[in-house]
Amino acid sequence: MSEHPGRPEPPREYRIEDLAHRSGATVRTIRAYQDRGLLPKPERRGRANVYRDAHLARLHQVAGLLDRGYTLASIKELLDAWDTGRGLGGVLGLVAEVDGPWTDEETGRITRAELDARFGGIPDDDAVEEAVQLGVLVRVPGSPGEFLVPSPQELAVAAELHAAGVPLPAITGHLRELRTRVEHIAGRFLDFTTEYVFRQYLDHAPTDEEAAEAAALVRRLRPLAQQTVDAELARAMRAMATRYLRDHLDGEAAVGAASEGGDASAPTGGPAGSTADPVGGTAGAAAAAAGSPAAARGAVRLPEGTVRAVAALVGPGNVAAFIAAAAEREVRARTMDALVTRPETE
Repeated sequence: MSEHPGRPEPPREYRIEDLAHRSGATVRTIRAYQDRGLLPKPERRGRANVYRDAHLARLHQVAGLLDRGYTLASIKELLDAWDTGRGLGGVLGLVAEVDGPWTDEETGRITRAELDARFGGIPDDDAVEEAVQLGVLVRVPGSPGEFLVPSPQELAVAAELHAAGVPLPAITGHLRELRTRVEHIAGRFLDFTTEYVFRQYLDHAPTDEEAAEAAALVRRLRPLAQQTVDAELARAMRAMATRYLRDHLDGEAAVGAASEGGDASAPTGGPAGSTADPVGGTAGAAAAAAGSPAAARGAVRLPEGTVRAVAALVGPGNVAAFIAAAAEREVRARTMDALVTRPETE
């Protein structure tokens, strides 16, 4: 409190060491920011440099933007806009809106003992480490036996799948594959909304009013991506789950009929003389039966158990088509993964 109420306090002054201590930055960082033009030059007083509260506030602004993933170059542009009177408050509000939570789900906590209990009671250090690498679990500093759980729902799904018999490596592998595809969907949604909604705000340094308008649009559009994906996933699961169940039941009926009097090892539609059959066919003949002559040039012997499992799933008459479709789907998936993960410099 001031000794003289009503009289404004004099501005505080800092040496560079004091400014570093108050801001959390190093002396070297402060000098580097000055060289880049991110920090106003200090007042020269004799042989000493004097910094003020404006310098401290600027250091906090830079640190906040860096935490949100902005580069020093983009921060320089934002700060230049502020210094020339074009406004930064609205932009910071927009940044905070975009950086805010995109789900109503609240972060949880779990101890290592609770985690082991949820996954069968058998400790698995490798599985825990992989979950940490994926961000499913986050270690709590200073508390080695405790984890933050960014998405309790995601962890609950993994626990249910494991309880149903799915191995942990298969669950994490599925999550990696799913994440790649979901990130592609998110990127497409951002491209779409940028082109048709946000481009008018992002092709120049926005004013406070424009940034506020953009932030309001983010709040309105935030739930749309998840709602669209939820609706489409529900539609696809309903259609595909029904087809999977029907095909499986048809396959079981066909296998039962064959065991009663049919020949389950009859050819499945390959060319004359081929060895393609539901219990030991070739990938080449299967592809040929599905209309893929390029793949038919090379025959690959399939494990008998694999072909039997496919026959039980889709029926003996559909083995070749299923194998060819599965191979084509895998090729397309790997092509998509390569495109999504390709470096931007290419």
